[in-house]
Amino acid sequence: MSAFILSLLTFLPVAGALLILTNWLGEGRARCVAFATSLLNLGLALSMFSRFDGARAGFQFVERHEWIKPLAVNYHLGVDGLGILMVLLSTLLVPMALMASPRTVDRPRLYFPLLLFLECGLIGTFTALNFFHWFLFWEISLIPAFFLVRFWGGPGRTGASLQFFIYTMVGSVGLLLAFVALFLAVGVFDFTRLGELATSGTIPLAVSKMTSGGATSTCISWLIFAGAFLGFAVKVPLMPFHTWLPDTYSEAPPAVTMLLTGAMSKMGVYGFIRILLPIFPAQLLTLQPWLVGLAVLTIVSSAGAAFAQRDLRRTFAYSSVNHLGYCLLGIFALAGAGPESARSSALAGVLLQMFNHGLTAALLFWFLKLLEDRIGGRVRLDEAGGLRQIMPVFTGLMGISLFSSLGLPGLNGFIGEFLIFKGVFAMHPWAAALATPGLLITAVFLLTILQKVFNGPVKEQHATLPDLTVVERIQLAPAITLLFLIGIHPQILMGPLSGFIQHVGGGHP
Repeated sequence: MSAFILSLLTFLPVAGALLILTNWLGEGRARCVAFATSLLNLGLALSMFSRFDGARAGFQFVERHEWIKPLAVNYHLGVDGLGILMVLLSTLLVPMALMASPRTVDRPRLYFPLLLFLECGLIGTFTALNFFHWFLFWEISLIPAFFLVRFWGGPGRTGASLQFFIYTMVGSVGLLLAFVALFLAVGVFDFTRLGELATSGTIPLAVSKMTSGGATSTCISWLIFAGAFLGFAVKVPLMPFHTWLPDTYSEAPPAVTMLLTGAMSKMGVYGFIRILLPIFPAQLLTLQPWLVGLAVLTIVSSAGAAFAQRDLRRTFAYSSVNHLGYCLLGIFALAGAGPESARSSALAGVLLQMFNHGLTAALLFWFLKLLEDRIGGRVRLDEAGGLRQIMPVFTGLMGISLFSSLGLPGLNGFIGEFLIFKGVFAMHPWAAALATPGLLITAVFLLTILQKVFNGPVKEQHATLPDLTVVERIQLAPAITLLFLIGIHPQILMGPLSGFIQHVGGGHP
Protein backbone atom coordinates (compact mmCIF):
# COMPACT_ATOMS: atom_id res chain seq x y z
CA MET A 1 0.00 0.00 0.00
CA SER A 2 2.94 2.36 0.59
CA ALA A 3 3.51 2.58 -3.16
CA PHE A 4 0.23 4.39 -3.76
CA ILE A 5 -0.89 5.59 -0.33
CA LEU A 6 -0.81 9.26 -1.39
CA SER A 7 -3.07 8.59 -4.36
CA LEU A 8 -5.39 6.63 -2.08
CA LEU A 9 -5.47 9.50 0.43
CA THR A 10 -6.22 11.97 -2.33
CA PHE A 11 -8.94 10.11 -4.19
CA LEU A 12 -10.68 8.17 -1.42
CA PRO A 13 -12.78 11.27 -0.61
CA VAL A 14 -13.79 11.41 -4.28
CA ALA A 15 -14.96 7.81 -4.09
CA GLY A 16 -17.00 8.63 -0.98
CA ALA A 17 -18.47 11.70 -2.67
CA LEU A 18 -19.46 9.72 -5.76
CA LEU A 19 -21.05 7.04 -3.60
CA ILE A 20 -23.23 9.69 -1.97
CA LEU A 21 -24.11 11.30 -5.31
CA THR A 22 -25.29 7.99 -6.76
CA ASN A 23 -27.74 7.73 -3.85
CA TRP A 24 -27.12 4.00 -3.75
CA LEU A 25 -27.33 3.92 0.04
CA GLY A 26 -30.09 6.53 0.29
CA GLU A 27 -30.04 10.22 1.19
CA GLY A 28 -30.22 9.53 4.92
CA ARG A 29 -26.84 7.77 4.82
CA ALA A 30 -24.96 10.71 3.24
CA ARG A 31 -23.53 11.90 6.56
CA CYS A 32 -22.52 8.38 7.60
CA VAL A 33 -20.74 7.72 4.30
CA ALA A 34 -18.92 11.06 4.44
CA PHE A 35 -17.88 10.56 8.07
CA ALA A 36 -16.73 6.98 7.49
CA THR A 37 -14.71 8.12 4.47
CA SER A 38 -13.06 10.91 6.45
CA LEU A 39 -12.20 8.59 9.34
CA LEU A 40 -10.69 6.06 6.95
CA ASN A 41 -8.59 8.81 5.41
CA LEU A 42 -7.50 9.98 8.86
CA GLY A 43 -6.47 6.41 9.67
CA LEU A 44 -4.40 6.24 6.48
CA ALA A 45 -2.75 9.57 7.30
CA LEU A 46 -1.90 8.41 10.84
CA SER A 47 -0.47 5.18 9.45
CA MET A 48 1.69 7.11 7.02
CA PHE A 49 2.73 9.55 9.76
CA SER A 50 3.81 6.67 12.01
CA ARG A 51 5.99 5.22 9.23
CA PHE A 52 7.48 8.54 8.14
CA ASP A 53 11.24 8.81 8.68
CA GLY A 54 11.68 12.25 10.21
CA ALA A 55 15.47 12.10 9.98
CA ARG A 56 15.34 12.16 6.18
CA ALA A 57 15.13 15.52 4.46
CA GLY A 58 13.82 14.35 1.10
CA PHE A 59 10.42 13.23 -0.10
CA GLN A 60 8.92 9.92 0.94
CA PHE A 61 6.04 7.75 -0.31
CA VAL A 62 6.93 9.09 -3.76
CA GLU A 63 4.77 8.29 -6.79
CA ARG A 64 5.97 9.36 -10.22
CA HIS A 65 4.45 8.49 -13.58
CA GLU A 66 4.89 10.11 -16.95
CA TRP A 67 1.69 11.90 -17.93
CA ILE A 68 1.95 14.52 -20.71
CA LYS A 69 5.50 14.16 -22.00
CA PRO A 70 5.59 17.13 -24.47
CA LEU A 71 4.65 19.48 -21.61
CA ALA A 72 6.96 17.86 -19.03
CA VAL A 73 3.91 17.00 -16.95
CA ASN A 74 4.38 14.06 -14.59
CA TYR A 75 2.03 12.63 -12.02
CA HIS A 76 4.47 13.29 -9.19
CA LEU A 77 3.48 12.94 -5.55
CA GLY A 78 5.53 12.93 -2.37
CA VAL A 79 5.65 14.30 1.15
CA ASP A 80 8.44 15.64 3.32
CA GLY A 81 8.06 16.98 6.85
CA LEU A 82 6.03 19.96 5.66
CA GLY A 83 3.77 17.92 3.41
CA ILE A 84 2.96 15.15 5.86
CA LEU A 85 2.15 17.67 8.59
CA MET A 86 -0.38 19.41 6.34
CA VAL A 87 -1.89 16.10 5.19
CA LEU A 88 -2.35 15.07 8.81
CA LEU A 89 -3.95 18.42 9.65
CA SER A 90 -6.35 18.24 6.69
CA THR A 91 -7.49 14.71 7.43
CA LEU A 92 -7.97 15.64 11.09
CA LEU A 93 -10.10 18.71 10.39
CA VAL A 94 -12.53 17.12 7.94
CA PRO A 95 -14.08 14.71 10.52
CA MET A 96 -14.28 17.64 12.93
CA ALA A 97 -16.12 19.71 10.33
CA LEU A 98 -18.51 16.86 9.62
CA MET A 99 -19.30 16.50 13.33
CA ALA A 100 -19.88 20.26 13.52
CA SER A 101 -22.30 20.19 10.57
CA PRO A 102 -25.99 20.62 11.44
CA ARG A 103 -27.95 17.49 12.23
CA THR A 104 -30.38 18.37 9.48
CA VAL A 105 -28.66 19.69 6.36
CA ASP A 106 -30.52 21.02 3.36
CA ARG A 107 -29.56 18.98 0.27
CA PRO A 108 -27.25 16.54 2.09
CA ARG A 109 -26.45 14.70 -1.15
CA LEU A 110 -24.72 17.86 -2.34
CA TYR A 111 -23.38 19.28 0.94
CA PHE A 112 -21.39 16.23 2.06
CA PRO A 113 -19.86 15.43 -1.35
CA LEU A 114 -18.67 19.04 -1.60
CA LEU A 115 -16.91 18.69 1.75
CA LEU A 116 -15.23 15.51 0.50
CA PHE A 117 -14.21 17.15 -2.78
CA LEU A 118 -12.70 19.95 -0.71
CA GLU A 119 -10.69 17.37 1.23
CA CYS A 120 -9.43 15.93 -2.07
CA GLY A 121 -8.26 19.39 -3.15
CA LEU A 122 -6.49 19.99 0.14
CA ILE A 123 -4.60 16.70 0.18
CA GLY A 124 -3.72 16.98 -3.51
CA THR A 125 -2.30 20.46 -2.96
CA PHE A 126 -0.09 19.25 -0.13
CA THR A 127 1.23 16.19 -1.99
CA ALA A 128 1.58 17.18 -5.68
CA LEU A 129 5.10 18.10 -6.75
CA ASN A 130 4.43 19.04 -10.38
CA PHE A 131 2.81 22.41 -10.98
CA PHE A 132 0.34 21.16 -13.59
CA HIS A 133 -1.65 18.84 -11.39
CA TRP A 134 -0.79 20.78 -8.22
CA PHE A 135 -2.65 23.70 -9.78
CA LEU A 136 -5.61 21.43 -10.58
CA PHE A 137 -5.92 20.53 -6.90
CA TRP A 138 -5.39 24.16 -5.91
CA GLU A 139 -8.42 25.10 -8.02
CA ILE A 140 -10.45 22.03 -7.03
CA SER A 141 -10.38 23.24 -3.43
CA LEU A 142 -11.77 26.63 -4.48
CA ILE A 143 -14.85 25.33 -6.29
CA PRO A 144 -16.51 23.32 -3.47
CA ALA A 145 -15.61 26.04 -0.94
CA PHE A 146 -17.39 28.63 -3.11
CA PHE A 147 -20.56 26.56 -3.44
CA LEU A 148 -20.58 25.62 0.25
CA VAL A 149 -20.53 29.31 1.18
CA ARG A 150 -22.99 30.27 -1.55
CA PHE A 151 -25.64 27.62 -0.82
CA TRP A 152 -25.40 27.13 2.96
CA GLY A 153 -24.02 30.45 4.20
CA GLY A 154 -25.65 33.26 6.15
CA PRO A 155 -27.74 36.20 4.94
CA GLY A 156 -24.74 37.87 3.28
CA ARG A 157 -23.52 34.69 1.61
CA THR A 158 -23.97 35.90 -1.98
CA GLY A 159 -21.62 38.86 -1.65
CA ALA A 160 -19.19 36.98 0.59
CA SER A 161 -18.90 34.01 -1.76
CA LEU A 162 -18.45 36.27 -4.77
CA GLN A 163 -15.74 38.28 -3.04
CA PHE A 164 -14.01 35.07 -1.97
CA PHE A 165 -14.14 33.69 -5.50
CA ILE A 166 -12.88 36.87 -7.19
CA TYR A 167 -9.96 37.39 -4.81
CA THR A 168 -8.78 33.80 -4.92
CA MET A 169 -9.32 33.50 -8.66
CA VAL A 170 -7.22 36.62 -9.32
CA GLY A 171 -4.48 35.07 -7.20
CA SER A 172 -4.81 31.80 -9.12
CA VAL A 173 -4.50 33.60 -12.45
CA GLY A 174 -1.30 35.24 -11.22
CA LEU A 175 0.08 31.84 -10.21
CA LEU A 176 -0.84 30.29 -13.55
CA LEU A 177 0.77 33.05 -15.60
CA ALA A 178 3.91 32.94 -13.48
CA PHE A 179 4.43 29.22 -13.95
CA VAL A 180 3.58 29.29 -17.64
CA ALA A 181 6.33 31.90 -18.01
CA LEU A 182 8.72 29.72 -16.02
CA PHE A 183 7.88 26.74 -18.21
CA LEU A 184 8.50 28.76 -21.37
CA ALA A 185 11.89 29.74 -19.94
CA VAL A 186 13.16 26.41 -18.63
CA GLY A 187 10.68 23.77 -19.81
CA VAL A 188 10.12 22.41 -16.29
CA PHE A 189 7.03 22.15 -14.09
CA ASP A 190 8.54 20.03 -11.30
CA PHE A 191 8.95 21.98 -8.06
CA THR A 192 12.11 20.20 -6.96
CA ARG A 193 13.79 20.70 -10.32
CA LEU A 194 12.76 24.37 -10.42
CA GLY A 195 14.36 24.86 -7.02
CA GLU A 196 17.59 23.30 -8.26
CA LEU A 197 17.59 25.52 -11.36
CA ALA A 198 17.02 28.60 -9.22
CA THR A 199 19.92 27.67 -6.95
CA SER A 200 22.25 27.15 -9.91
CA GLY A 201 21.28 30.46 -11.52
CA THR A 202 19.77 28.78 -14.58
CA ILE A 203 16.36 30.43 -14.28
CA PRO A 204 17.59 34.06 -14.49
CA LEU A 205 19.76 33.10 -17.47
CA ALA A 206 16.83 31.37 -19.20
CA VAL A 207 14.52 34.31 -18.50
CA SER A 208 17.04 36.70 -20.06
CA LYS A 209 16.62 34.86 -23.37
CA MET A 210 12.88 35.56 -23.33
CA THR A 211 13.24 39.34 -23.39
CA SER A 212 11.64 41.21 -26.23
CA GLY A 213 10.05 44.54 -26.94
CA GLY A 214 12.37 46.44 -24.66
CA ALA A 215 11.51 44.43 -21.53
CA THR A 216 14.54 43.50 -19.49
CA SER A 217 15.15 40.09 -17.97
CA THR A 218 15.03 41.70 -14.53
CA CYS A 219 11.59 43.11 -15.25
CA ILE A 220 10.27 39.75 -16.45
CA SER A 221 11.74 37.97 -13.42
CA TRP A 222 9.97 40.39 -11.11
CA LEU A 223 6.68 40.01 -12.97
CA ILE A 224 6.91 36.23 -12.64
CA PHE A 225 7.64 36.57 -8.94
CA ALA A 226 4.78 39.04 -8.48
CA GLY A 227 2.27 36.64 -10.02
CA ALA A 228 3.32 33.78 -7.76
CA PHE A 229 3.51 36.02 -4.69
CA LEU A 230 0.01 37.39 -5.29
CA GLY A 231 -1.49 33.92 -5.45
CA PHE A 232 -0.13 32.92 -2.06
CA ALA A 233 -0.56 36.32 -0.38
CA VAL A 234 -4.29 36.28 -1.14
CA LYS A 235 -4.71 32.74 0.13
CA VAL A 236 -3.08 33.24 3.54
CA PRO A 237 -4.01 36.22 3.53
CA LEU A 238 -1.29 38.84 3.91
CA MET A 239 -2.42 42.42 4.41
CA PRO A 240 -3.60 44.27 2.32
CA PHE A 241 -4.97 41.22 0.45
CA HIS A 242 -7.13 40.15 3.40
CA THR A 243 -10.41 42.01 2.89
CA TRP A 244 -12.28 38.97 1.56
CA LEU A 245 -11.65 36.94 4.70
CA PRO A 246 -13.82 38.53 7.45
CA ASP A 247 -17.00 38.45 5.35
CA THR A 248 -16.34 34.93 4.07
CA TYR A 249 -15.60 33.50 7.51
CA SER A 250 -18.61 35.31 8.96
CA GLU A 251 -21.11 34.14 6.35
CA ALA A 252 -19.83 30.62 5.65
CA PRO A 253 -21.40 27.70 7.53
CA PRO A 254 -19.31 27.14 10.69
CA ALA A 255 -18.18 23.70 9.49
CA VAL A 256 -16.90 25.25 6.27
CA THR A 257 -15.22 28.09 8.16
CA MET A 258 -13.40 25.43 10.18
CA LEU A 259 -11.85 24.11 6.97
CA LEU A 260 -11.23 27.58 5.52
CA THR A 261 -9.29 28.81 8.53
CA GLY A 262 -7.87 25.46 9.60
CA ALA A 263 -6.61 24.09 6.28
CA MET A 264 -7.24 26.30 3.24
CA SER A 265 -5.38 29.27 4.70
CA LYS A 266 -2.38 26.96 5.18
CA MET A 267 -2.27 26.40 1.41
CA GLY A 268 -0.88 29.92 1.07
CA VAL A 269 1.69 29.45 3.82
CA TYR A 270 2.62 26.10 2.27
CA GLY A 271 3.13 27.81 -1.09
CA PHE A 272 5.49 30.37 0.42
CA ILE A 273 7.66 27.59 1.88
CA ARG A 274 7.41 25.01 -0.90
CA ILE A 275 7.57 27.33 -3.92
CA LEU A 276 8.58 30.93 -3.24
CA LEU A 277 11.51 30.30 -0.88
CA PRO A 278 13.38 27.84 -3.14
CA ILE A 279 12.41 29.23 -6.56
CA PHE A 280 12.53 33.00 -5.96
CA PRO A 281 15.27 33.49 -3.32
CA ALA A 282 16.76 36.60 -4.94
CA GLN A 283 13.47 38.49 -5.10
CA LEU A 284 12.55 37.55 -1.54
CA LEU A 285 15.97 38.68 -0.30
CA THR A 286 15.65 42.02 -2.07
CA LEU A 287 12.19 42.65 -0.64
CA GLN A 288 12.87 41.13 2.75
CA PRO A 289 12.70 44.31 4.87
CA TRP A 290 9.41 45.30 3.22
CA LEU A 291 7.95 41.80 3.51
CA VAL A 292 8.92 41.51 7.15
CA GLY A 293 7.29 44.90 7.67
CA LEU A 294 4.10 43.66 5.97
CA ALA A 295 4.07 40.61 8.23
CA VAL A 296 4.38 42.86 11.29
CA LEU A 297 1.57 45.04 9.94
CA THR A 298 -0.57 41.94 9.43
CA ILE A 299 0.05 40.80 13.00
CA VAL A 300 -0.62 44.12 14.75
CA SER A 301 -3.42 45.49 12.54
CA SER A 302 -5.44 42.27 12.52
CA ALA A 303 -5.14 41.99 16.29
CA GLY A 304 -6.43 45.54 16.60
CA ALA A 305 -9.26 44.79 14.17
CA ALA A 306 -10.21 41.68 16.17
CA PHE A 307 -10.31 43.76 19.35
CA ALA A 308 -12.68 46.26 17.70
CA GLN A 309 -15.28 43.65 16.66
CA ARG A 310 -18.43 42.86 18.58
CA ASP A 311 -19.52 39.86 16.51
CA LEU A 312 -17.51 36.82 17.63
CA ARG A 313 -17.34 35.36 14.13
CA ARG A 314 -15.57 38.47 12.87
CA THR A 315 -13.38 38.55 15.98
CA PHE A 316 -12.15 35.02 15.32
CA ALA A 317 -11.78 35.80 11.61
CA TYR A 318 -9.37 38.66 12.27
CA SER A 319 -7.67 36.58 14.96
CA SER A 320 -6.94 33.98 12.26
CA VAL A 321 -5.20 36.63 10.16
CA ASN A 322 -3.22 37.65 13.22
CA HIS A 323 -1.94 34.14 13.94
CA LEU A 324 -1.04 33.46 10.33
CA GLY A 325 0.93 36.70 10.37
CA TYR A 326 3.39 35.01 12.73
CA CYS A 327 3.92 32.29 10.12
CA LEU A 328 4.65 34.91 7.48
CA LEU A 329 7.02 36.74 9.81
CA GLY A 330 9.04 33.56 10.28
CA ILE A 331 9.04 32.73 6.56
CA PHE A 332 10.16 36.18 5.45
CA ALA A 333 12.90 36.16 8.08
CA LEU A 334 14.18 32.94 6.48
CA ALA A 335 14.62 34.72 3.14
CA GLY A 336 17.91 36.24 4.36
CA ALA A 337 21.02 35.02 6.07
CA GLY A 338 21.17 34.33 9.77
CA PRO A 339 22.55 31.98 12.41
CA GLU A 340 21.60 28.38 11.70
CA SER A 341 19.99 27.97 15.11
CA ALA A 342 17.85 31.07 14.57
CA ARG A 343 16.75 30.01 11.10
CA SER A 344 15.87 26.53 12.32
CA SER A 345 13.94 27.92 15.29
CA ALA A 346 11.94 30.22 13.03
CA LEU A 347 11.14 27.42 10.57
CA ALA A 348 10.19 24.96 13.32
CA GLY A 349 7.95 27.62 14.82
CA VAL A 350 6.24 28.26 11.49
CA LEU A 351 5.53 24.56 10.95
CA LEU A 352 4.14 24.10 14.45
CA GLN A 353 2.13 27.30 14.19
CA MET A 354 0.54 26.10 10.95
CA PHE A 355 -0.67 22.90 12.57
CA ASN A 356 -1.57 24.35 15.95
CA HIS A 357 -3.43 27.34 14.58
CA GLY A 358 -5.37 25.08 12.23
CA LEU A 359 -6.49 22.89 15.13
CA THR A 360 -7.25 25.70 17.59
CA ALA A 361 -9.01 28.00 15.13
CA ALA A 362 -11.23 25.16 13.91
CA LEU A 363 -12.10 24.33 17.51
CA LEU A 364 -13.03 27.92 18.29
CA PHE A 365 -15.42 28.11 15.35
CA TRP A 366 -16.88 24.75 16.41
CA PHE A 367 -17.55 26.08 19.91
CA LEU A 368 -19.02 29.21 18.40
CA LYS A 369 -21.38 27.09 16.28
CA LEU A 370 -22.52 25.16 19.37
CA LEU A 371 -23.21 28.43 21.18
CA GLU A 372 -25.05 29.93 18.21
CA ASP A 373 -27.26 26.83 17.99
CA ARG A 374 -28.28 27.35 21.61
CA ILE A 375 -28.76 31.11 21.42
CA GLY A 376 -30.49 30.95 18.06
CA GLY A 377 -28.32 33.47 16.24
CA ARG A 378 -24.95 35.19 16.08
CA VAL A 379 -23.06 35.81 19.33
CA ARG A 380 -22.29 39.43 20.18
CA LEU A 381 -20.14 40.53 23.08
CA ASP A 382 -22.71 43.05 24.34
CA GLU A 383 -25.55 40.52 24.30
CA ALA A 384 -23.94 37.58 26.14
CA GLY A 385 -22.81 37.09 29.70
CA GLY A 386 -22.79 34.74 32.65
CA LEU A 387 -22.63 31.55 30.62
CA ARG A 388 -20.17 30.06 33.11
CA GLN A 389 -23.00 29.67 35.61
CA ILE A 390 -25.33 27.74 33.32
CA MET A 391 -22.85 26.05 30.91
CA PRO A 392 -19.79 25.20 33.04
CA VAL A 393 -18.49 22.36 30.86
CA PHE A 394 -18.85 24.41 27.67
CA THR A 395 -17.14 27.34 29.36
CA GLY A 396 -14.24 25.21 30.55
CA LEU A 397 -13.57 23.56 27.21
CA MET A 398 -13.95 26.72 25.14
CA GLY A 399 -11.79 28.52 27.68
CA ILE A 400 -9.03 25.98 27.07
CA SER A 401 -9.25 26.70 23.33
CA LEU A 402 -9.16 30.45 23.93
CA PHE A 403 -6.07 30.10 26.14
CA SER A 404 -4.49 27.96 23.44
CA SER A 405 -5.12 30.75 20.93
CA LEU A 406 -3.66 33.21 23.42
CA GLY A 407 -0.45 31.14 23.57
CA LEU A 408 -0.59 29.99 27.18
CA PRO A 409 2.41 27.76 28.07
CA GLY A 410 1.37 24.14 28.40
CA LEU A 411 -1.05 24.36 25.49
CA ASN A 412 -0.27 23.85 21.83
CA GLY A 413 -0.44 27.52 20.83
CA PHE A 414 2.62 28.51 22.85
CA ILE A 415 5.49 26.57 21.34
CA GLY A 416 5.11 27.73 17.72
CA GLU A 417 4.93 31.44 18.56
CA PHE A 418 7.81 31.10 21.01
CA LEU A 419 10.10 29.50 18.41
CA ILE A 420 9.14 32.05 15.76
CA PHE A 421 10.00 34.97 18.04
CA LYS A 422 13.15 33.20 19.21
CA GLY A 423 14.38 32.84 15.64
CA VAL A 424 13.19 36.21 14.31
CA PHE A 425 14.64 38.14 17.24
CA ALA A 426 18.11 36.78 16.48
CA MET A 427 17.83 37.85 12.81
CA HIS A 428 15.56 40.93 12.90
CA PRO A 429 15.18 42.18 16.48
CA TRP A 430 13.30 45.27 15.31
CA ALA A 431 10.61 43.12 13.68
CA ALA A 432 10.20 40.92 16.75
CA ALA A 433 9.88 44.02 18.92
CA LEU A 434 7.30 45.67 16.64
CA ALA A 435 5.27 42.45 16.44
CA THR A 436 5.09 42.06 20.21
CA PRO A 437 2.08 44.42 20.59
CA GLY A 438 0.16 41.92 18.48
CA LEU A 439 0.61 39.36 21.25
CA LEU A 440 -0.55 41.84 23.87
CA ILE A 441 -3.64 42.92 21.93
CA THR A 442 -4.52 39.29 21.26
CA ALA A 443 -4.37 38.57 24.98
CA VAL A 444 -6.60 41.57 25.69
CA PHE A 445 -9.39 40.69 23.24
CA LEU A 446 -9.38 36.98 24.12
CA LEU A 447 -9.59 37.78 27.84
CA THR A 448 -12.34 40.27 27.01
CA ILE A 449 -14.30 37.44 25.40
CA LEU A 450 -13.87 35.34 28.54
CA GLN A 451 -15.04 38.21 30.69
CA LYS A 452 -18.05 39.37 28.68
CA VAL A 453 -19.36 36.04 27.43
CA PHE A 454 -18.78 33.77 30.39
CA ASN A 455 -18.70 36.01 33.45
CA GLY A 456 -21.06 38.59 34.89
CA PRO A 457 -24.83 38.30 35.28
CA VAL A 458 -26.77 35.83 33.16
CA LYS A 459 -28.93 37.41 30.48
CA GLU A 460 -32.58 36.61 31.08
CA GLN A 461 -33.06 35.15 27.59
CA HIS A 462 -30.13 32.79 28.14
CA ALA A 463 -31.03 31.50 31.59
CA THR A 464 -32.18 28.09 30.34
CA LEU A 465 -29.44 27.35 27.80
CA PRO A 466 -28.33 23.70 28.01
CA ASP A 467 -24.72 22.68 28.61
CA LEU A 468 -22.86 20.34 26.27
CA THR A 469 -24.49 16.97 25.77
CA VAL A 470 -22.61 13.73 26.38
CA VAL A 471 -22.25 13.20 22.63
CA GLU A 472 -20.83 16.72 22.11
CA ARG A 473 -18.33 16.20 24.93
CA ILE A 474 -17.16 12.94 23.39
CA GLN A 475 -16.83 14.59 19.96
CA LEU A 476 -14.76 17.46 21.35
CA ALA A 477 -12.58 15.35 23.67
CA PRO A 478 -9.94 14.20 21.12
CA ALA A 479 -9.23 17.73 19.87
CA ILE A 480 -9.05 19.14 23.41
CA THR A 481 -6.67 16.34 24.35
CA LEU A 482 -4.44 17.25 21.42
CA LEU A 483 -4.19 20.84 22.69
CA PHE A 484 -2.60 19.54 25.89
CA LEU A 485 -0.61 16.72 24.30
CA ILE A 486 1.14 18.97 21.76
CA GLY A 487 1.63 21.71 24.34
CA ILE A 488 3.27 19.39 26.85
CA HIS A 489 5.07 17.11 24.39
CA PRO A 490 5.57 18.96 21.06
CA GLN A 491 8.14 16.36 20.05
CA ILE A 492 5.32 14.22 18.67
CA LEU A 493 5.21 16.74 15.81
CA MET A 494 8.81 17.95 15.93
CA GLY A 495 10.28 14.47 15.48
CA PRO A 496 8.97 13.94 11.94
CA LEU A 497 9.96 17.50 11.05
CA SER A 498 13.62 17.33 12.08
CA GLY A 499 15.04 16.33 8.69
CA PHE A 500 13.07 19.00 6.85
CA ILE A 501 14.05 21.66 9.38
CA GLN A 502 17.72 20.74 9.14
CA HIS A 503 17.61 20.80 5.34
CA VAL A 504 15.74 24.10 4.90
CA GLY A 505 16.70 25.91 8.09
CA GLY A 506 20.30 24.76 8.18
CA GLY A 507 20.37 23.19 11.64
CA HIS A 508 18.36 22.04 14.60
CA PRO A 509 16.21 24.48 16.62
